[in-house]
Amino acid sequence: MPIQPRLDAATAMANMADTKPPFTPQEAKVEASRCLFCYDAPCIMACPTGIDIPTFIRKITTDNLTGAARTILEANVLGASCARVCPTQMLCEGACVMLDLEKDPIQIGRLQRRATDHVAAAGIDVLHAPAEKNGRTVAILGAGPAGLGCAAELARLGYAVTVYDKKPAGGGLNTYGIAYYKMRPEVSLDEVRMIERLGVTFRYGVEIGRDVHAADLLRDDHAVFIGVGLGGANRLGISGEDLPEVVDALDFIEWIHTRPLEAVPVGRRVVVLGCGNTAIDAVTQAKRLGADEATIVYRRGAAEMSAYPFEYDLAKTDGATFLFDTVPVEVVAKDGHVAGLRLAKTAVRDGRVSVVPGSEWTHACDMVLKAVGQEKQVGLLERLFPGLKVDAKGRVAHDPATMQTSLPKVFVGGDAASGGREVVNAVAEGKKAALGIHAFLGGTAAGGVLQPSRLGMPDGAVGSGFDHPIRVHELEAALKQG
Repeated sequence: MPIQPRLDAATAMANMADTKPPFTPQEAKVEASRCLFCYDAPCIMACPTGIDIPTFIRKITTDNLTGAARTILEANVLGASCARVCPTQMLCEGACVMLDLEKDPIQIGRLQRRATDHVAAAGIDVLHAPAEKNGRTVAILGAGPAGLGCAAELARLGYAVTVYDKKPAGGGLNTYGIAYYKMRPEVSLDEVRMIERLGVTFRYGVEIGRDVHAADLLRDDHAVFIGVGLGGANRLGISGEDLPEVVDALDFIEWIHTRPLEAVPVGRRVVVLGCGNTAIDAVTQAKRLGADEATIVYRRGAAEMSAYPFEYDLAKTDGATFLFDTVPVEVVAKDGHVAGLRLAKTAVRDGRVSVVPGSEWTHACDMVLKAVGQEKQVGLLERLFPGLKVDAKGRVAHDPATMQTSLPKVFVGGDAASGGREVVNAVAEGKKAALGIHAFLGGTAAGGVLQPSRLGMPDGAVGSGFDHPIRVHELEAALKQG
């Protein structure tokens, strides 16, 4: 039978309520007052965008929420999104000294949300672009976190920026692919509007290579930034994969963001393939939207899953079950619809997963969500940009100091560069690329003129992503080599 919506609107909305609700004003002041305002704060070093966390928290203690938001957004233009979706336990809060002193870190993410929610609700713009443009133009491919981070920084440096995206709205996965109980799409769309007010132009429903050609952008613009995300889910390569109830997990999550919650179809017995954070988001939301059973199937053991431990705990709390060391071998069909999954146990030998002979059984289900990784956009990017170098893992080769690719006018950030990391890493890489572009075009930073990059691209050179706050002197040093 085709899958159907399961819940009424009120129940669905209640089930999808924030897992980390906003602080009240009093709660925020009490929490902020716990901060020691460390001089050499480890939380700043743990934040990929280098937010001055002690400074913004101190401003909250004095009711200066606008100033706190300015501190946050000047470092990370998507500070409202990151306040909700960052794995703070693994980043700033994981580095908090209070974790050692009291076993209870400062709740930095919720304090960040308190400040950014204030300026969003009051309609206060704390970021401003120069009154005059510098006469240079930059094209940005992709309106996700990396593209938005790059666009905002360039606009504030005086560039005329145009962002192209094939979706009908900006924000990328922040708008379409985050669990609803973590963040509503309106938060991301508010951030896009804030960047638009900096003077950035957005062109939606535009596919590069079909509606706009990369060659034209390279000819007409002074630089191009590649911020496209990953492609669709990897194929399973098994019989029955094309049945209508076999759905990409990210497509399922997009349904949740683009339809009324009570109109989202969900199976009664849902199986999610994979055990990363997207798989956790999918299985948890399936359960919250009325699935009687929601099960994750993963080919390796629990110790090898890429999902964060706190995400795993949330899924179990919501009633999801896990089948580890298990792999699908066939999607079972009945009357053209999913009726089950043929599964088998696995064993790992010399690091490789193999099926245990004679271990197969059928697990009844009526919906299968694929969260087994996304395809790299290597072929597309190589067709669009002849001569663009990629590495063996399908990441665009780039100078990690400037995000410049093997094509001098082309810079990269986000999933295309890293293969897939956190939102905050993508924002940081976009901002770093903006500074790289600014330097390449003869711009200035920290009061000094930066020379255009003359760096050669060694074969296979790939940055690992942006792990530390931006330091202009390091960028200058890298750009002046050669």
